[in-house]
Formats: sequence, structure tokens, C-alpha cells
Amino acid sequence: MLDAKRITGGLKILAVAAFVAFVPVFLITFNVRWVVNFPPLYTHGYDGYENQIKYYLDIERDDYLEAGRQIREYFNDDSEFIVIEVPVGGVTVVNLFNEREILHMVDVKVLIHLVYRLSEITGAYLLGFAVAGFALRKREFLALLGRFASMGGILTLALGAFVGLGSLVGFDRLFLFFHEVSFSNDLWQLDPRRDYLIAMFPQGFFFDATILIAGSVVVQAILLAAVPMLLLRRAGRAAKNRRSPQRADSRA
Repeated sequence: MLDAKRITGGLKILAVAAFVAFVPVFLITFNVRWVVNFPPLYTHGYDGYENQIKYYLDIERDDYLEAGRQIREYFNDDSEFIVIEVPVGGVTVVNLFNEREILHMVDVKVLIHLVYRLSEITGAYLLGFAVAGFALRKREFLALLGRFASMGGILTLALGAFVGLGSLVGFDRLFLFFHEVSFSNDLWQLDPRRDYLIAMFPQGFFFDATILIAGSVVVQAILLAAVPMLLLRRAGRAAKNRRSPQRADSRA
């Protein structure tokens, strides 16, 4: 029979490994969720790519931003199919997107909701791990949690640096690979001459969004990796200083 202590030790190792692995998953999915719902990204999208957008689509800035708001609303509601009602060339259309684009947006919504669920599940695990640790080991767990958080931050940095570097040196291939892996059909292969979705959001828009996500993740990971270790070192020095007078008194 297996030793109970070995089983308990193995479960503890698995719990810690899951915590460290879930840190990058949580940070990435959390930031994807934030960026998807970040209105200034859409403002930047129009201001930064206005010439490209208006080459294919006669849409004004305010109408573009309203379309972006409706897209964000679609990602967060229960409707199956997207309906975007904004003026094009001064005339309001019943739905800005054609059937192919609408079906692709269904796939995108499924993917985004998967990101939402991953963010919620991993976030709940990280919180539960911390609560359980403090419940079992009290203040002694703080040092351990700091070490585990730093490990997760370091792992996140490695992944974030990889994605960021890949985006800078070969975003076209990374963008293509993402679509091939994420979607089981070719509905994502759109033409800006007839498909307004890709006209509104050229590849540069997604590059900027990816850099914003990667940059946010890297900054948060640096803080997560560095701050706990700095606090632990300060706590160690404080404990050493508290012990020093006691040693001096004992020698006296």
C-alpha cells in the first residue's frame, strides 16, 4: 500500500505545480479579456488605421466607435448572431456584416467565452490555494506564497517574452498559426473588398492588441516575480535585526 505521507506530499506538489502553471494562464486570459473590452483600443484602431479603413469602408469615426461598442456588447451578451447597425456612407444598414462574417463572429465569441472561463477558473484556483494555505499554515504560509508567486511570474515572463518576440519578428506567421489552431473552418479568411469586418480591423489592429496584451502581462509578471522576493528579503533582514540584540544581551 502507498504511504499516506507520500500521497499527501505528492498532492501538495501537484497543488503547487498547478498554482505556478495557472499564474501565466490567469494573467494572459485576464489581459485578453481586458483588452477585448478596452474602448481606447478601438479609438486607437480607427485613428491609427483610418486611411486603410476608409479605403474599403465609408464609415465615420463616431460610427466606427459605435460599431466597436456593439461588438463588445455582443461578446458579453447571450445572443447567438451579431447585428451591427451603423451608417455606411451616411446610410444606416440593417447589419454591417454578411453571413460569412456573422458565422465567423459566432466562432470568435465561443473562443472569447473560453478565455473568460479560463480566467475565472484559474483565478478561483489561485485564490482558493492562497486561502487554503493561510488556513492551514497561518502567517508561515506568506513566505511560501511569495516564492510560488515569483515562480509563476518568472514562468509568465518566459511565455510573454516568447509571444512578444514572435509578434515583433514574425507576426504574420503567428497570426496565421493562431487562426489555423483556433478555428476549424475557413470563415476567418476574409477579403476587405467585400467583408467589412476585416476592413474595420486590419492586421495592424490585432498586432497592436497583441503587443498591448503581451506588454501588460510582462509588466504584471515582473511585479509578481520581483515584489514577493523583495518583501521576503526585507522580512528576513528585519527578523535578523530582531535576533541580533537578543544575542548581544545573552553575551553580556
